Amino acid sequence: MPRIALIANPRSGKGRGASATDKAVAALRAAGAQVEVHIGSSAADTRRLVGIALAEPPDALVVVGGDGTVSEILPEIAGTEVPMTLVPAGTGNDLARALGVPRRDPAGAALLALHGVPRRIDVGEITAGGRTTPFLTVAALGFDAKVSDRTNLLRWPRGAARYYLAIVIEVVRLRPTRFRLACDGAPLRDAPGTLVAVGNTVSYGGGMPICPDARPDDGLLDVVHVAPLRRARLLTLFPLLLRGRHLMRSEVTHRRVRQITVSAPDLVVYADGERIAERECTIRVRPASLTVMVPKGEAA
Repeated sequence: MPRIALIANPRSGKGRGASATDKAVAALRAAGAQVEVHIGSSAADTRRLVGIALAEPPDALVVVGGDGTVSEILPEIAGTEVPMTLVPAGTGNDLARALGVPRRDPAGAALLALHGVPRRIDVGEITAGGRTTPFLTVAALGFDAKVSDRTNLLRWPRGAARYYLAIVIEVVRLRPTRFRLACDGAPLRDAPGTLVAVGNTVSYGGGMPICPDARPDDGLLDVVHVAPLRRARLLTLFPLLLRGRHLMRSEVTHRRVRQITVSAPDLVVYADGERIAERECTIRVRPASLTVMVPKGEAA
């Protein structure tokens, strides 16, 4: 009988985590698995529970939550031999998109722990202020990170309207960011722009394909740099961003790196939806550092 440790964040996805947990546990037990359920009350508590679950390594680790939940426990699970199965229950679920994991079928996603295939993927790392934070999807630096910052500061309105208001405010306040970049050990150079995105996977923000060519298992990070834009030009670029067709534009440059250092006086850095750093950071890749269970056909 397979022994599965299930880590749940009932707060993820505005409460969808609790329902997804029930469906995942029921499906696994119906399939004959022994399931140990660990429900975290906070980020620190969730990490503690992962440590307990891995003390006697189970056959598989199932995580119910969103990109932020996985990021919280990455320091504990990256580099281990226990495969992780993701049951998406967050707001954006961009990691699930990248891996082809069902996003609206908690039972089907959970059963990948028994019937899926393992895939080794890379982990990104952001080092800033003497602290290193791992991530799995996209690190956002510049306009998009400032929109996230503004959204978190606003107390009104509620829901998606708050995000849209944050976009309007940041468009009005739009100024080029004085980025300085250094890729793979080269000297820092001035590279002013509107945003920089460093992707281990394709999308952020619930499906915006900012790094459309990124692959989570190629040992590289995709860097997308958007040059300084006027407000009207930025608004015309958004439809291309939504379709992943922006790399062809002259204002956009794209390269693949193993490491990049970025600094700017007003730099804000978000990754996996969480605020990570400001002013300066170094982002690097740890190849093949995490095993995830994916549907057949998504293993490579």
